[in-house]
Amino acid sequence: QLQLVESGGGLVQPGGSLRLSCAASRSSFSINTMGWYRQAPGNERDLVAIISNGGNTNYADSVKGRFTISRDNAKNTVYLQMNSLKPEDTAVYICNYRGYRGYDNTWDNYWGQGTQVTVSS
Repeated sequence: QLQLVESGGGLVQPGGSLRLSCAASRSSFSINTMGWYRQAPGNERDLVAIISNGGNTNYADSVKGRFTISRDNAKNTVYLQMNSLKPEDTAVYICNYRGYRGYDNTWDNYWGQGTQVTVSS
């Protein structure tokens, strides 16, 4: 069973920065994505950013130009650098890992516990 451990959340003022990290206990899939979702109270869980093992990225429109996702494959770790933070970025940020199983053409899906990001003055 793959485990995801998140860190880096906290309280920051508007305009500030945080870097989130998510480390996977192992990497068993040559084709995979790691990414971040977020969920604020009363809202759905929404995609923030994802990155494939090959480095392809996708971002939510609301964070483009402010957030950067990256990964270190040697450490099985994904990072989310969050700059120019806004109060509306406040949410629980949840790490996600999806691994492709080629033998049956399916994706395994794993979730972290989440880390709180609060943007407030």
